Amino acid sequence: MSIYQQYFALNCEPFSIVPDPGFLYPSSQHRQAVAHLKYGLDREGGFVLLTGEVGTGKTTLTRTLLKRMPAHVRVAYVLNSTLEVTDVLASICQELSIDLPKSSKTSLTKNCIDALNSDLITAHAEGKKTLVVIEEAQNLTPEVLEILRLLSNLETATHKLLHILLVGQPELLETLAQKDQRQLNQRVVARFHLLPLAKSDVANYVNHRLHHAGANRAIFESAAMTRLFKLTKGVPRLINLICHHALLAAYATGAKTVSAKLVKNAAKEIFDTQIVEKNSSRKWLVALFIAGFFSLLIAERYDSSQLNNPVEEAEIIVDVEPVIPEQVQPLIEVVESEEILMEPLMQAVIPVSEPDVTQDSPAVLTNPFADLFAAWSIEVEPLFSEEEVFALAEINNLGAEKLTDAENLQLVAIDRPGIIWIKEDNGRLKSHLLMALDDDSVLLKTDSGDRRESLQWFNERWNGAYLFLWHSPSDIKSLRLGDKDSIALDWVQSQLQLIDSNYLPFITGGNYTEVIRNRVLDFQTLQGIRADGVVGRQTIMRLNQLADPNIPRLGVVELEEGNL
Repeated sequence: MSIYQQYFALNCEPFSIVPDPGFLYPSSQHRQAVAHLKYGLDREGGFVLLTGEVGTGKTTLTRTLLKRMPAHVRVAYVLNSTLEVTDVLASICQELSIDLPKSSKTSLTKNCIDALNSDLITAHAEGKKTLVVIEEAQNLTPEVLEILRLLSNLETATHKLLHILLVGQPELLETLAQKDQRQLNQRVVARFHLLPLAKSDVANYVNHRLHHAGANRAIFESAAMTRLFKLTKGVPRLINLICHHALLAAYATGAKTVSAKLVKNAAKEIFDTQIVEKNSSRKWLVALFIAGFFSLLIAERYDSSQLNNPVEEAEIIVDVEPVIPEQVQPLIEVVESEEILMEPLMQAVIPVSEPDVTQDSPAVLTNPFADLFAAWSIEVEPLFSEEEVFALAEINNLGAEKLTDAENLQLVAIDRPGIIWIKEDNGRLKSHLLMALDDDSVLLKTDSGDRRESLQWFNERWNGAYLFLWHSPSDIKSLRLGDKDSIALDWVQSQLQLIDSNYLPFITGGNYTEVIRNRVLDFQTLQGIRADGVVGRQTIMRLNQLADPNIPRLGVVELEEGNL
């Protein structure tokens, strides 16, 4: 347990460099990466690439993806990329629990490939997919890459049997771009290069990890976030290292928040000391060389003068102090500064005085984004960015949408609870969950509990933004006259039948025909929504709402008399 955890009321260490999927911050970059990886894995076999610089979060993202892999996907996870061909094959077989013949006249390579091929055919017949993941793939030899390419050829008459995910540094892209790797490079069905966090994401990243670790208040000052980005350029691993040391320093000095100065000092502990240690021996050699050079000059002068007037010159030499040129002085000062740089680190380990950790912790505040998911009976940890909302919505098979200039009538038509932003007396915007709305008032979920306000108050302070969730069938985007989509049509007709027991499904051959469009038009007209015959978001939402009574709706304001 880190010594600052109790001081900041944390449940665990927030900035560990261990790739824990639970701490993944779903930035826009990470969401795009997940989408690319999912696309690649949905294809019929082939290679998928995930690359990025050191510390950008490739392993964390990979482990998060594997943690959420469907049950029918088998995974062989190979961590050691420096193995020979036979060892890589044996590792894959071991990960997939494939038994190899104990003795055979054929080579281990052939035994592994034959056993793997047989196992993949059996798994495919059982409706299973197989994924091989190789970390640090930039270290793979040409021989291993070639055997992986050959493995990707394992197939039935109609299907590839193996997906291979290569995770590595940018050097992997350079390797695959070489002429002798063009066959493998052409088999890559999806690729994504993970970049460092943008400046606007750093604060969200830090707060996400802190709140996941149990923090119930802001710990890093805004200026500290700006300094953090300048020092790390958005690389998550460097952010974790500096934040960890900054929290140690804050604990040691009894600070309640982390300032930009503490962040800067933490960075010095991590980086500057290493630079000094690396360069100090080299600078000492330069200093000794220069000092030795001048000593030789003095000695040569002494020897030559002794021949002419030994006693007189000897007296002069005794009074002269050795002189080090000015350009040598900074070298000595840098070396001596090691003691200064080590002081904050020692203070962080052994605090001068024990900080007071008995003070009352701030009350845990409600989290609007988490409350929004709770309305859908989905329990999530506190969320602090819209990117997290969109990512978690996708994971839970929900659609997430944000309107930026909505009106009251649109909220009524959407009929789903959502996040609104209210301008407070100090001019700042604060987010709340809108739970109910009628002609006179609104009901908000706030830090102090359910809050009823007049519709006039709401309209004067609401900025027009509205973020809401809705149930979006994963196989349906929209349907227009002439579209061919049997899955979407089956769903639409099944919903219409749930709503109206007298509805008889039509046989359409998977085509969105005029007959079905007319039924959709009737439904849209009856429900008071735009009657255009297109099965879009609004029509899907209304079909869901009527067919499933458990869908959360934007209710009418109802409070007990004592709460009015």
